[in-house]
Amino acid sequence: MAFSIVSVNVLLGVGNELHGDDGVGVYVARHFHHEGWAVIECGTAPENYIGKVMDSTPELVVIVDAADMGLEAGAIRIIPKERMGAASFSTHSLPLSVLISHIEMGTHAHVYLIGVQPEHMRGEMSPLVKKAAHHIMAVLKKGTTEEFVVLE
Repeated sequence: MAFSIVSVNVLLGVGNELHGDDGVGVYVARHFHHEGWAVIECGTAPENYIGKVMDSTPELVVIVDAADMGLEAGAIRIIPKERMGAASFSTHSLPLSVLISHIEMGTHAHVYLIGVQPEHMRGEMSPLVKKAAHHIMAVLKKGTTEEFVVLE
């Protein structure tokens, strides 16, 4: 009996699209389609999808969310777990650092949080943040996160 194990990358789009730029993760999840990627639109409750992520046995998990990092609107950064306290995430009940720890323990995947600096948290998504969302999608289609700067 022959079988194959197919590993996929997983993209989690996090945020609240009713709060302007906070919806950037959801926007990316809705618009990102690429072979080898499973995409989950998490909204404000990414913890509800931990089981789905673990069932995918991913090698790479990328979480996209708006994060107030004190940078210019539209800035993109990879936020390491040890720096998550320096960024503000407004719409989650479970800290993303805890979510990431659960995913890492359950999958042994490399997990990256990509934060986008919001311009505002009301109305529609700002053009700068929408541009950042499209840049994230273009980079992820290359199968890498190396083009993104790590938050210091």
